[in-house]
Amino acid sequence: MPVLKQLSTVVIDCADPVALAAFYQKATEWEITYSDQNFASLGKGTPVQLAFVRVEGYQAPGWPDGAKHVHLDFTVTDLDGTAGELLALGASRPEFQPGEGQWIVLTDPEGHPFCLTSDTAGV
Repeated sequence: MPVLKQLSTVVIDCADPVALAAFYQKATEWEITYSDQNFASLGKGTPVQLAFVRVEGYQAPGWPDGAKHVHLDFTVTDLDGTAGELLALGASRPEFQPGEGQWIVLTDPEGHPFCLTSDTAGV
């Protein structure tokens, strides 16, 4: 039976890997470790990296419809302040916000949902 030892990379389908990697680089302050027109990755010396791969005809998942398959969660110290900074970088804030203020759902410039949760929320 195979044993998966370590998650190394979360790869996200998109239309423009370079632009999406640049957004997440600004948002996380991680370094871009590789970039070309079809693939880009970034990390911060941690075991897990983010990567973005070009998919021709890519269509973003809708929020909150059931088409999404995965989303990222990020822990932050200031929910509203961080959300404001990410909106200035090109993120969007969908109208539908579950969680009763415990987290904030945003979408990246290509429409992938991701959540911000407070590092004091205990999740």
